[in-house]
Amino acid sequence: MAQPDSKKVFFENLTGAGKAIAVLTSGGDAQGMNAAVRAVVRMGIYVGAKVYFIREGYQGMVDGGEDNIKEATWESVSSMLQVGGTVIGSARCKEFRSHEGRLRAAHHLVEKGITNLCVIGGDGSLTGANLFREEWSGLLAELVEQGLISQDSSQKHSALHIVGMVGSIDNDFCGTDMTIGTDSALHRIIEVVDAIMTTAQSHQRTFVLEVMGRHCGYLALVSALACGADWVLIPEMPPEDGWEDKMFKHAVVLLVQTRSRGTRLNIIIVAEGAIDRHGKPITSSIDVSTLVVKCLGFDTRVTILGHVQRGGTPSAFDRILASRMGVEAVMALLETTANTPACVVSLCGNQSVRLPLMECVQMTQEVQKAMDEKKFEEAVKLRGRSFENNLRTYKLLAHRKPESELPVSNFNVAILNVGAPAAGMNAAVRSAVRVGISEGHKMFAVSDGFEGLYKGQIKEIKWADVGGWTGQGGSLLGTKRTLPAKHVDKIAEQMRLHNINALLVIGGFEAYLSLLELQEARGTHEEFCVPMIMVPATVSNNVPGSDLSVGADTALNAITSTCDRIKQSASGTKRRVFIIETMGGYCGYLASVGGLAAGADAAYIYEEPFDIRDLQSNVEHLTEKMKTSIQRGLVLRNENSNENYTTDFIYQLYSEEGRGVFDCRKNVLGHMQQGGAPSPFDRNFGTKISAKAMQWITKKLTETFRQGRDSCCLLGMRRRNLVFQPVVQLKDDTDFVHRIPKEQWWLKLRPLMKILAKYRTSYDVSDSGQLEHVVRNRPKESDASVAM
Repeated sequence: MAQPDSKKVFFENLTGAGKAIAVLTSGGDAQGMNAAVRAVVRMGIYVGAKVYFIREGYQGMVDGGEDNIKEATWESVSSMLQVGGTVIGSARCKEFRSHEGRLRAAHHLVEKGITNLCVIGGDGSLTGANLFREEWSGLLAELVEQGLISQDSSQKHSALHIVGMVGSIDNDFCGTDMTIGTDSALHRIIEVVDAIMTTAQSHQRTFVLEVMGRHCGYLALVSALACGADWVLIPEMPPEDGWEDKMFKHAVVLLVQTRSRGTRLNIIIVAEGAIDRHGKPITSSIDVSTLVVKCLGFDTRVTILGHVQRGGTPSAFDRILASRMGVEAVMALLETTANTPACVVSLCGNQSVRLPLMECVQMTQEVQKAMDEKKFEEAVKLRGRSFENNLRTYKLLAHRKPESELPVSNFNVAILNVGAPAAGMNAAVRSAVRVGISEGHKMFAVSDGFEGLYKGQIKEIKWADVGGWTGQGGSLLGTKRTLPAKHVDKIAEQMRLHNINALLVIGGFEAYLSLLELQEARGTHEEFCVPMIMVPATVSNNVPGSDLSVGADTALNAITSTCDRIKQSASGTKRRVFIIETMGGYCGYLASVGGLAAGADAAYIYEEPFDIRDLQSNVEHLTEKMKTSIQRGLVLRNENSNENYTTDFIYQLYSEEGRGVFDCRKNVLGHMQQGGAPSPFDRNFGTKISAKAMQWITKKLTETFRQGRDSCCLLGMRRRNLVFQPVVQLKDDTDFVHRIPKEQWWLKLRPLMKILAKYRTSYDVSDSGQLEHVVRNRPKESDASVAM
């Protein structure tokens, strides 16, 4: 399957010749900043622009000098993709806040001919950049008056163009679903929580964890959702007055209930900025811990994570996000005119968008204003649909309502996993079970997929049965690839015996095929005329109707971290190229996107056919790079990319053709990509998409019991929204022979990997981010953002 023809070819339509772009990181550091810097430098050089590092943020701009403002080369950003923090340094600069400081900064930029700035930082850094842009003409006039620059130079550099990227682990900037560094910070938090759970279970302890977030409770909220914490305290949702006696005693009752059900640990997560209704700080060590000990007598420990959340290597998500944002930022700078307002590159769903910088800053400031005025519900809404959805889902799943408050539906809903296991399946099952119980249904778990269904391996599953499931990898229900067509009579019989009124199927391509078969069987079996919905969960990300599947992010992180280790093993040795085989069947998602995250030189996939000439060209390209300063090369190959050009063949070809320049090693990653604890993204994606699927089932059951074809749906992420799609409508979009969608959005990311690996290639910019207003960027009430 060839990549669609580009509507535009990037370097033929836009050129950076004669332009100078400078990139700086300012404020606090965040994992993924280096990936953004790398993308800006390489994309800038790719289009013919001069690219400069500005070291130590605005301080380096104010101080000037060759060491602080230095031209970047292609090789100067090598081996920095996997490094946390920012290698070009970051600092908070008081001098830049003064007019005199900005005058000096303008002088130093004009000396280098720089009129394009890419600023990676928080809202303060971006606000300062916009002020700098607005003052630019006046600053140049002053420099001319002082004789520091000529009138010609002033006219030549008359406009300063600004594009921002938000680097902040707090995810407190309005206008983007995720900021650079947030996902990596969540990884650090969840790693700690998973580790603490083992010791907490051993000693039957309660742990209070304090995470970062002075003004924003995003990290606390999402990590609580990802680990199934018993309680969370965030600035946007302060407890009522007298919370020590009222609200927390209610929480204490819930903690006691979890202990009585056999749970040996409790987790309470507190944001460092947690406050009460009057703005008084709520501390983890004094207020929360002391109260738990006083009210319960539980053995309690406090862990303050601190700056460990900002450290470590960036996650695959942050590397891809930062790389896409960096490339988009350069494109925005090349397309800008004198009248174009400063913009910030943002993420909405899985799309890059450009938003007016000051609109985003003003909305971010409105959140803080609402907090200061104690309008907490308004602050939550201003945080955006994603934050609201996280908070609503946490409230729904964390604590069970008393039996007297639960609706009574008299409906039975069965859940099963189908296909290969994928990290995040258990989080999806937990979410479905608890939402279903909250809506009055009786929930049934089916072991081993449709094989278990026709064998009658069905049992009721209760609220407490799924406690602690979010962090478990694999499939605790058991999953098999068995399709239902050969066993429809027995399956119908079991559904009749157990009075199953709806089915939730969590799985990959086999799950999709299963729903198609059950849909067809409705003509002969009335038992299948019930609401049936599928949640896509597969590492291959090959399910039609959804841009992302539960489990794919965990697999990408496994690939990325393994590639990091493999490349590190070559440090100190002679030049070496690694050939890595990934999973995915005929779908090249893991190889392509994993290659972008790991900094691969090439990725061979089925969807983009290649022949021996392509292989030879890649070898020659890598050989030329190896002759300069590149020490390590990385080549990924999807397992079914070509039946003749196998991993062994490619390994032998590279070994022979690179003889005397580099040597080769190969590695087949295999099933390690399916294993391990699910990533924060997969835990939350599985949780939220499954909750929405259960709400759809409730709606369908409430409307009418027997349904038509629209009651057999797949719930998938399409561009920016979660969308319900009848499976019969997806048949025309499916390549059933190769078990992949006919169109795959991520194919448009492949040129980015090639560009960042120093290939000249076509780049489709027809879907590049266009300047939007923040209000238009918000999803409708019926939509659901799936960013974490």
